[in-house]
Amino acid sequence: MAKLISSTYADALFELAIEQNKTGEWKEEIEAIKTILHDNPQFGELMSHPRVLKEEKLKLAEEAFAGKADPEIVGLIRIIIEKDRYNQIDAIFDDFIDSVKEHEGIGVAWVTTAMELTQAQKDAVEKKLLDTTDYKTMEMHYLTDESVIAGMTVRIGDRVVDSTVRTRLNDLTRSLLRAQV
Repeated sequence: MAKLISSTYADALFELAIEQNKTGEWKEEIEAIKTILHDNPQFGELMSHPRVLKEEKLKLAEEAFAGKADPEIVGLIRIIIEKDRYNQIDAIFDDFIDSVKEHEGIGVAWVTTAMELTQAQKDAVEKKLLDTTDYKTMEMHYLTDESVIAGMTVRIGDRVVDSTVRTRLNDLTRSLLRAQV
């Protein structure tokens, strides 16, 4: 449900950004706002506090962002507050940024391996992903997890390629448990 709410707001903003040819500009502004909100958690606490009147929240948001961010983004923040969706603001902003990246041909990949990869290995993984997808560039994120034993998982959006030994062992275990002796 939360994904549906965030994607609804993000999609509306993305469509408006396309119409106004401001996708890159708004992406940068939203990334800056996300950083500001992250660096000032007390602002989020105020916006989420049930005893702070909605009018006060709107006034605080207006003071914080009006004149510093595009009026359409300030308007979105205002709507988010009015509809009591402030707890979804990160997800809304993330969905918008993801939409812009997809529009610009930037793939975001999360690669999990048992050990840290060398730069040459990272370069090879990135090249393979670029060769096998339609993305122009890749934003790569590398994680290590010793429980994968060997191999790697690659997640791009909602697509996952899992070639880990852990998964193969789990599949083999399930297969053996289903087999009747």
